[in-house]
Parts: sequence; C-alpha cells; structure tokens
Amino acid sequence: MTRDTEGATAGIVLAAGGGRRLGGRPKALLEYGGSPLVAHAVALARAAGCARVHAVTGAGAERVRAAGERAGTAPEAWVHNPAWEAGMGSSLRAGLASLAGTGVRAAVVLLVDQPGITPGAVARVLAAYESPATLAAAAYGGERGHPVLLGAAHWPGVAAGASGDQGARTYLREHAGEIRLVECGDLCDPYDIDTPEDLWRLRGTP
Repeated sequence: MTRDTEGATAGIVLAAGGGRRLGGRPKALLEYGGSPLVAHAVALARAAGCARVHAVTGAGAERVRAAGERAGTAPEAWVHNPAWEAGMGSSLRAGLASLAGTGVRAAVVLLVDQPGITPGAVARVLAAYESPATLAAAAYGGERGHPVLLGAAHWPGVAAGASGDQGARTYLREHAGEIRLVECGDLCDPYDIDTPEDLWRLRGTP
C-alpha cells in the first residue's frame, strides 16, 4: 500500500514480546474479536488516522507476520527486532529507526497487549500534535499511560535512552514538563494482557 506520508503521523505497534508470563505465547498472536492482537493494533492505529503503521516483531516473528497477513490487516512495514529479548527499549529503537526517510513528523506508540484502547483515544492523542517538538500521552484519571505521541525532534533522545523494558519511560520522565497529557479515561480502559488471569478480557469483542 502506498500513501503520501510527508508531514503525517505514523503508528508504531510494539509486538515483539515473547509472553513469558503467558507460558511463552507471543502476545501478538492472542485472539481478540476474531483477529490476532497484532492485526487489531494495526487496524486501531489506521482507524485513528495514522498515515502509515509499522509493526515491530520479535518472538515468533514469522508466525506473527503470517497471522497479520491472513487477517487482512498488514502494516505498511513489518520491522523485525532480532534483539527483542533485550526488552521493549530495543523494539522502540527499531520502530523509530524504521521511520527514517518516510517524512513523517511524529510517531504514536501503541502496545500490542492493550486491546482496550479505542480509535477515539488514539485520535485524541494524535490531535495534540503541534510541531515536531510535541510530546503527548494519553492519561487515565490524570495518570500518564499509552498511547504516547513522540514528535520527530524527540526521536534521537528517546532512542538513546531506550533500554531494557523501559521504552521511552526514562526520556519522558526527564521531559515531564513538556508532555501534554490528554485525558482518555472517558473513552477506554487501558488494561494490559500480562498474565493467564488477564486472558478473560480477550473473550469480548472490540
């Protein structure tokens, strides 16, 4: 799929985790509403208004890619992170690096294991964009959560500080005064699918 993305916003779906607490099942392959979570997240980003979507894979990469293709909701780019076991930080770096040359002005970061996030919430965060220097994040009851919007001016700093499972957390903490919090608690529940006890949440539909 070819799109004019100059000056637009991209979605980065972090879908590389191995689901250690789920018995080694990659979260991206879990079914929700009849589709694997990776396809759900890609469709979510697209429905919210992202001009292009890059999905970062790691554990079970070939199976995750095949599942996304079968679901008919493939991203513009599959980005494989061979260092996925090092944690979310490496996947975020890979996702940001994959946007080089695309002309996008900002990236909204989505976690594949948060199917409760809605297109309306993502769109509300996207609407906070003002310039490549923008930092914004969804808030729930005033507490910062996902998705997070990173203006392109911040990408080098975010990548430099992304390590382990921290993702952009360290950078955002250091730049807390610059973050525009966008309340989304009225639109969705940002629960995570982390343990077997959380799997009941996948029985519903989007």
